[in-house]
Amino acid sequence: MSRRPATGLGRALAALLTLAGIGMAAQAAWIPAKAALAQVLLEHAFARTLAEGRPARPWPWADTEPVARLTVAGRSFVVLRGGSGQALAFGPGHLDGTPEAGAPGTAVIAAHRDTQFAVLGQLRRGDPVTVTGRDSRARHFRVTGTRVARWDASGIDPQAPGRHLDLVTCWPLEALQAGPLRLIVETELASEAGRS
Repeated sequence: MSRRPATGLGRALAALLTLAGIGMAAQAAWIPAKAALAQVLLEHAFARTLAEGRPARPWPWADTEPVARLTVAGRSFVVLRGGSGQALAFGPGHLDGTPEAGAPGTAVIAAHRDTQFAVLGQLRRGDPVTVTGRDSRARHFRVTGTRVARWDASGIDPQAPGRHLDLVTCWPLEALQAGPLRLIVETELASEAGRS
């Protein structure tokens, strides 16, 4: 049995499927690539913030600015003000309405599970988490536990007694679709160092 030569329609269909595949791959890589590139720009902006003593925007049209550096599971990320979708597309965000890390209450930092906070699944009780604020002071936290809760029933209390930091991302970490569950890594302040 001999094969028929490819027709013009067959070639066009193959080309269309190839282009669709390339487009889907590019779209899947876009958020992680944007988050990685943004961290370089955010590092420069955070360095300017520390040097100048005032917030520095990472790019002229940014509607947020760096507020801290978070070190977790051997990785370091610049944290942005706010938890909007625009901020989280570039890096972790310190949620509005929660205190600064190290202040009384529970500070909350959130990020996407497929970018910076993919590392949260590696954390165990006792692991260190460090937040360096705009005042250059390093606040050292220890993981006290992890839990999963619905986004609208997280149980996080910004006015809770003590000095806590919760790291929050979508759950399960490997999921492709957004869902209502969040992984919450709970920490408490262990020590503080640096200048204010």
